[in-house]
Amino acid sequence: MAEGSGALPALVVDSVSKSFGAVQAVQEVNLAVEPGSLTCLIGPNGAGKSTLLHCVSGFLRADRGRIQLEGKNIVRWGAHRRARAGLATVFQTMRAPQDLDVWSGVMIGCHAWTRTGLLEGILRPPWQLREERRIREEAWQALEEVGLADRALDAADSLPLGQLRLLAVARALAQRPRVLLLDEPAAGLRAAEKARLTRVFRDLKKRGLTQILVEHDMQFVGQVAERVVVLDRGRVIADGEPEQVRQDERVIKAYLGTAQI
Repeated sequence: MAEGSGALPALVVDSVSKSFGAVQAVQEVNLAVEPGSLTCLIGPNGAGKSTLLHCVSGFLRADRGRIQLEGKNIVRWGAHRRARAGLATVFQTMRAPQDLDVWSGVMIGCHAWTRTGLLEGILRPPWQLREERRIREEAWQALEEVGLADRALDAADSLPLGQLRLLAVARALAQRPRVLLLDEPAAGLRAAEKARLTRVFRDLKKRGLTQILVEHDMQFVGQVAERVVVLDRGRVIADGEPEQVRQDERVIKAYLGTAQI
């Protein structure tokens, strides 16, 4: 769906808060994300970016507030149910799937929409065979989208860090997401790997996939973001286009200094 089409926001965060003991990691955050947009969350260490992302993904339970996915209040849903509803997450820390090739590692993401259970696995009805073919096809398509099809049959744990990140993105795409959350996807990558990841995110945006990135690399943010949301001490202090955020005195004081988006 194109931005400005009159559709519901892809994601709404409404007065969400999360504390850990006496520490308020996220405080009354409000955010509406348009379908097909690419938003970057930035801020200093401890600003609450990853905590907010994990509250949205369902891996943390928000203390207060609402989270809506395409108009549905999902704040009480677990992470697995949110994934089935179209919310995919790529975490900063990742492990390569053990004893699997790259293609099989991507197929794991298809669990969000498959129907096969224990009984079907034993009886193997015709629809299950069709589903298995579809899983292989969609996993291959995801590999092509991130540029890893040439390594499909290689051991997943043989990939370097940059390609492991691409594998994680491909696995998330295999979930058939409508909103993709990514926690510092460019961390630790070389320049060539970042450039490749930039192309992937731009292509996904052209496809209409809504993306929300937590990121520290300001150069990378400037290359991919059309909207930047800045958090400091758990609160949103700025929200707008990169050029607006770059000139915001609160952002300069809290975080950016001489850094350029």
